[in-house]
Amino acid sequence: MNRNLSKNMYPSSYWGAKWREAIPVGNGVLGASVYGGVYKETILLNHADLWTQGITADLPDVSGKLPHARELLIQGKAEVADHVLSNALTEAGYNAEHALPLPLGDLHIIMHESKGFQDYSRALNMDTGEVTVSWLEGTARYERVLFASRTDDILVYELRCSEPGHISYIMKFDLHGNGEPEPFRTALELSLAENKHTYGEENNLYYAVKNDSGMDFGAVARVELDGGSISDKHGSLQIKDANRVLIFIRLFVNGERNQQWKRLKRELSGIDSDYSTLLERHACEHSRLFHAMKFDLGAQDRDKYNEEYLMEAYKGKQSLALMEKMWSFGRYLLISSTREGGQPCHLYGLWCGEYNALWAFHMVNLNLQMIYWQALSGNMPELLHPVFDYMDGKLEDFRTNAKQLFGCRGVFVPAPTTPESGLMKIVYPHIIHWISGAGWIAQFYVKYYQYTLDEEFLRGRALPFLYETALFYEDYFTIGEDGFIVISPSISPENTPSNYVKASNLDGYESGGVMETTMNATMDYAVAKEVLTSLLTLAPLVDMYEDEIAKWRDMLVRIPAYQTNEDGAIREWMHPDYDDNDQHRHLAHIYPLFPGSEIDMDSSPDQYNPFVKAVENRSNDVTLREQCAWSFMYIANAYARMGKGEEAIKCFDKLSRANLLSNLFTLCNDWRDMGLTFELPMAPFQIDANMGWCAVVQEMLMLSTPGKIRVLHSLPQSWEQGKAGPILAHGSIEVTLEWDLNLKEAQVNLCATKVDQMIELIVVEQRTQIELKAKSPVQLKFIL
Repeated sequence: MNRNLSKNMYPSSYWGAKWREAIPVGNGVLGASVYGGVYKETILLNHADLWTQGITADLPDVSGKLPHARELLIQGKAEVADHVLSNALTEAGYNAEHALPLPLGDLHIIMHESKGFQDYSRALNMDTGEVTVSWLEGTARYERVLFASRTDDILVYELRCSEPGHISYIMKFDLHGNGEPEPFRTALELSLAENKHTYGEENNLYYAVKNDSGMDFGAVARVELDGGSISDKHGSLQIKDANRVLIFIRLFVNGERNQQWKRLKRELSGIDSDYSTLLERHACEHSRLFHAMKFDLGAQDRDKYNEEYLMEAYKGKQSLALMEKMWSFGRYLLISSTREGGQPCHLYGLWCGEYNALWAFHMVNLNLQMIYWQALSGNMPELLHPVFDYMDGKLEDFRTNAKQLFGCRGVFVPAPTTPESGLMKIVYPHIIHWISGAGWIAQFYVKYYQYTLDEEFLRGRALPFLYETALFYEDYFTIGEDGFIVISPSISPENTPSNYVKASNLDGYESGGVMETTMNATMDYAVAKEVLTSLLTLAPLVDMYEDEIAKWRDMLVRIPAYQTNEDGAIREWMHPDYDDNDQHRHLAHIYPLFPGSEIDMDSSPDQYNPFVKAVENRSNDVTLREQCAWSFMYIANAYARMGKGEEAIKCFDKLSRANLLSNLFTLCNDWRDMGLTFELPMAPFQIDANMGWCAVVQEMLMLSTPGKIRVLHSLPQSWEQGKAGPILAHGSIEVTLEWDLNLKEAQVNLCATKVDQMIELIVVEQRTQIELKAKSPVQLKFIL
């Protein structure tokens, strides 16, 4: 029984958007979504660098309006202050748009005839990244298999039949979703259709479309037959009576079609390997990442179909096998959607089937972070490189944002960006006034160094990014009469103080219509505190920024202590004008507990308990209708951090009942009106919760900070026994775990992969000081 095999008993069935329930494959740049139809198979194709409709304009200088906005906030006129900068940008004629990921096209396989299928299944082998669609017709067993090669940068597709001469079909490329009635197609689709060209020649199929940039994108497929015949017909290829068919597909973007077709034809003709050889080569590299950590609960029901697991979850009992598979799937998605030298993973990954994809950008007020939380402890630090490349490549735009919006030095990272630009493009106040984007992203830079001990990275990338972030704080922060820092304007992501909810004129779910502009959001203080503390700790290690140390230390002591409200929870805004609002999905004010590490279970009760209360206030029955897929996983991560494994499992249960499709993709909200999330007229495609699941599991098993590792602190009773690891900890220490709650035994293996070091190991409540020698494993056994 394979815990990394995801099976479906029926094909993609999401009416009007079958791509949502398709099986995804990807090599970090190329993505394919396999629908699984017997008579007509569709494979949606995506490329990480294919985007459209972005508009980048010069960002006007509206920094002169900032003092007026601040004065209005001091006067208690937050509703007026809310729109000062946004109105100034609009009045200056600022018109910019984020680009959208563009589906490259569909590959269709249309069988000549069907006698009726039996024994159908489709499956994803996450160990290798291979999709299999299988069925029986009469006595003949048909099988279609596909993977996206990480080593050869191609899609490899093979059609097989147990009886010779039975494979006959028409194969063609087309725009994604072409064939829909014109009233249901977007203007972009209609425009693209006017510039589409596809044709077959010999054993090659060509496809190209002109993007709004004037450049072409498209594909070439090369077909190799075992028996049978091939001919071109009306822009397609017709295959008759083959025993087996092997197809190689390579994509292109941002080129001239005839040149690209010629290049790809030459490259594909040079491939002389068979399917098995190519799969083996790809699987070796894919598995290196996928198996860098394992998670095994010893589930006994791993051979069921996903539909069966979901029915069990609907009835209130989620199986251990589904927990294992969801962890594997989230890990698989991150590996498949990004790689070194490529783009970061966004909310659609490499599987976007919409022409106006909602929120399909890199959103750093939570979503990008959740996607990547699993990378370090999951022993895949290299997958963070695309994030660093992306952010470092946009530093000049981020500096422009800081200067033009606020008159500040340093960098301002807007909550949403897309690959074409790092400029602030959305003029909603809650985007303009949220200043913690750079600081939150800086946490990845810091942790990457702390987990890998890569000193070159610390010198060349982490500390310079932290420095730019602190430089912005130096100019943006003001000092109040009490000597403490004032942050104004300030945003707690997407939330409105409860005493302003009626004034917000909230119409359904639309953040742009909410009054979110405040002063002194707790999150802003916490992130700034983390940035300054990191600089003070790390800069001396490499003798950098010596002249800045005293200034940063002074800024740090001017950050006021966190405040609590009347019920003992951490306040979301450290200002008397703004009342807490727990009817919300974000938990920004718990940042010091999670994802930060300023507060933990070893903190004093007066520091720790207010954060526990804040999490409880956002995760009770009253707030259930305010949640979504990613907020379930945010809450679960917080509970894992607090050692409350049973509460984390409840979040898994809710997500499984409310947000899972049959292929295990997560959607933002419950689209069936079952009462477990907030309501929207649609269900946006978002896979951040898939990755968030992985982070929760890893947080339940191990927590680490420099010099301290805590393990098995959050085991639920249902995880009676299991194995996990190697989990990567701070200090580049690999941790492997094995436990049995029935026997009350645990084994912990530690290996410092780079340097000698002393650590404190905490197993439940047992504390042990351990001296680790580099590359010398240590094995310890404990009674639970």
